[in-house]
Amino acid sequence: MLQPDLAHLARDLTRIHDAVIAGASPPVQPRALVRRSWDRMLRLGLDPAGANRRIVDDTAEVESRRQRSKLRLVVDEMRSVLLRAPDAAPFILVVTDADGVILWRDGAVSARRQADDLGFVEGAHWAESTVGTNAIGTALTEEAPVQLFSAEHFESTQHPWYCSAVPVHDPDDGTLLGVVDISGPAMTLHPAVQSLVTTAVRLAEARLMIAQQEQLNTLRDRMSAMLAGTPGPALVVDDAGWVAYQQGVRSRDRIEVPAADRSILIPGAGLCRPEKITGGWLLRPAGDRRASVTLRTSADPPVLEIHSGDEPFVVPLTPRRAQILAAVTSAGPSGITTGDLSRRLHGDCDHVVTVRAEVSRLRRSIGAMLATRPYRWADGVSARVE
Repeated sequence: MLQPDLAHLARDLTRIHDAVIAGASPPVQPRALVRRSWDRMLRLGLDPAGANRRIVDDTAEVESRRQRSKLRLVVDEMRSVLLRAPDAAPFILVVTDADGVILWRDGAVSARRQADDLGFVEGAHWAESTVGTNAIGTALTEEAPVQLFSAEHFESTQHPWYCSAVPVHDPDDGTLLGVVDISGPAMTLHPAVQSLVTTAVRLAEARLMIAQQEQLNTLRDRMSAMLAGTPGPALVVDDAGWVAYQQGVRSRDRIEVPAADRSILIPGAGLCRPEKITGGWLLRPAGDRRASVTLRTSADPPVLEIHSGDEPFVVPLTPRRAQILAAVTSAGPSGITTGDLSRRLHGDCDHVVTVRAEVSRLRRSIGAMLATRPYRWADGVSARVE
């Protein structure tokens, strides 16, 4: 792959940028991703000259954000991958949280000095709405890798830079953890930069997955020893609901995220009250193993009342989810197939993929109370519609 003429490209992009900002017709349209971002910035009324107010958190807040971020577990490994020769590399490595706040910055001394002048420092908020189109903020908005060069940035003060950013997701639950970015002087951009950042992010996500499994193993070993010889079913999960240990029950790999004030129906154990333990939750039967639910379709919005011997737990429903639960209830213990539910909801059996997605989202709200294959209320749950 040939290295482009970066100086010529920068001049072309400047002409495009200046025309769009002035409301004129550019000689060539900017990339679709860039145009979407510029349109957002213009609607927000940001200053393309770079006079937008900077937000920088103090040291205590940065440290607090670092401690809350799972990326603290892998930032040193990313440094080792991306900054093997920091004195020779003409760029900086930046790691942000999901808000676009810079938590860690490292790299070439000369690049760090230039970044200081730009306000590209630890604690700085680098979301689009604060500093305009930039790889970090735009990657967060688009939830996709972004590389920007020179005048593709909205603020002209950022035009002397390139930046390549890739979002990092938590392998635990898919949530966005933040962004890894490499930035440097525009004329030093190398074609391999984006793939380098992508590789570092994939390694970081793999390391987070290993760390999660190690934590589950530790939790399993500790709780299996503690529960040894204890009669009755029990389930141990981490804080995200991933199963570490099960005794006398058969559970899928993950359950709904427990909460101290809400019972959870576990097949084979019935209604269980979560008990907080170090590193997760212990769930054991809470007396009566049966539950009753009342689907109130006449309410606005419809609700599902779950009765388990405590105060009823009320789950708000969309009309579509109420339709699903009404169909499941009317089907009785034999349940309803995906195809039949598609016909019930859509008038044909061509929407089975949509139905599966709708039921999956519903089960995140009510957990294992709704069984599958076919869809039916789980054993120990009695249901009625009002």
